[in-house]
Amino acid sequence: MPEETVGTTPPRAMTIAGTDSGGGAGIAADLRTFAACGVHGCLAVCAVTVQNSVGVQGVHTIPPETVAAQISSVASDIGLDAAKTGMLAGAEIIEAVAEAFDSNGIGAGRRTPLVVDPVAASMHGDQLLADSALDAFRGLLFPRATMITPNLDEVRLLIGIDVHDRAAQYEAAKVLHGLGPEFVLVKGGHLAEDVDVCIDLLYDGHSFTELPGPRFVTGNTHGGGDSMAASIASGLARGMTAPEAVAFGKRYIVEAVRHSYPLGQGHGPVSPLWTVRPWWETPPTV
Repeated sequence: MPEETVGTTPPRAMTIAGTDSGGGAGIAADLRTFAACGVHGCLAVCAVTVQNSVGVQGVHTIPPETVAAQISSVASDIGLDAAKTGMLAGAEIIEAVAEAFDSNGIGAGRRTPLVVDPVAASMHGDQLLADSALDAFRGLLFPRATMITPNLDEVRLLIGIDVHDRAAQYEAAKVLHGLGPEFVLVKGGHLAEDVDVCIDLLYDGHSFTELPGPRFVTGNTHGGGDSMAASIASGLARGMTAPEAVAFGKRYIVEAVRHSYPLGQGHGPVSPLWTVRPWWETPPTV
């Protein structure tokens, strides 16, 4: 007699972002993170990249109405416990995504919390989006966000503050919160004054929380920002408060960077494999 399957539906989260054909960042990183954090991952593809460990050789954007339709299709059937955004490619896609969020109850104060990772800068700090897209982030997505998670290069592009010390990190958090999100997480990975630690700063409009973690000597951090935002979204999907979800995400990303690995000739990815019991090392019973 065949064995019956036994399973409990896990929390569900969606990533709205672009692909990475090298598997290091974007939707690939988000889905790996969701699975590692015990969450079922859904996706809405905004752009398809031609990409490897060295760089991006091409980008094909998806029509905005198709991006919005992916969100609505999943939300209306499978349902979502959290959502997060990554690389959204342009202002027209951001506008369509914002409308889809409104139509499906996604965003701050609604049934589905939203993490906005404003992917706007390359690993080297170069601007990836047109100014119109930066305006759309500020005007459309930040007011709808439960939390935004910019790195320091994105802070500079979004609000013009060049963060070189802790005081500027605090000031940036205040200015970003004024744009409408419930919570701001200013990531400190690029802060040069911190030699041995990496301090991320959470701000809710009233109080600040510093989240320190070890700094690792590695060039293999591809997908780190995506993975942290996805792990925070996973925490929210699991019913955590925003501060709890950030602490959950911080723990995840520290270990993911600790276990990062080289890949190709450029930057390797952070790794979710530390969360997985090494069952594959046990020889199968024949």
